[in-house]
Amino acid sequence: MESEGTDDYETLISTTDADLLKRSWRNEKAAPEILQFQSSLVQRSREQIQLMEETVEELVANDEDPLTVSLFQMDIDRTLFLLRSYLRTRLQKVSFLQSILYTWFSLHNQFHPTSISCVFMK
Repeated sequence: MESEGTDDYETLISTTDADLLKRSWRNEKAAPEILQFQSSLVQRSREQIQLMEETVEELVANDEDPLTVSLFQMDIDRTLFLLRSYLRTRLQKVSFLQSILYTWFSLHNQFHPTSISCVFMK
């Protein structure tokens, strides 16, 4: 029983931020509700993208093998896609939720104009 917990911990430790970002992106796309924002993961991913871009610039300046530069650039593009798609999915959910709440409050106010003001007066 304890070995299962240890295996899960070792798997989590060996997981890269790119893998965690991919998992968060998939979970966010599959869930109907807005999940908890992974702010530290997003921040680390942005920092890693910046470091990789600097590495690519150094490789190009040092006339490194074009294949190596291309591989680094592909990794940057993949991570950027995941990050942008994760954030875009969350924004779409927030926008959809905002429109639902606006509609609900508008309808509720039409049928119960005093109840809304009573809630805000408390």
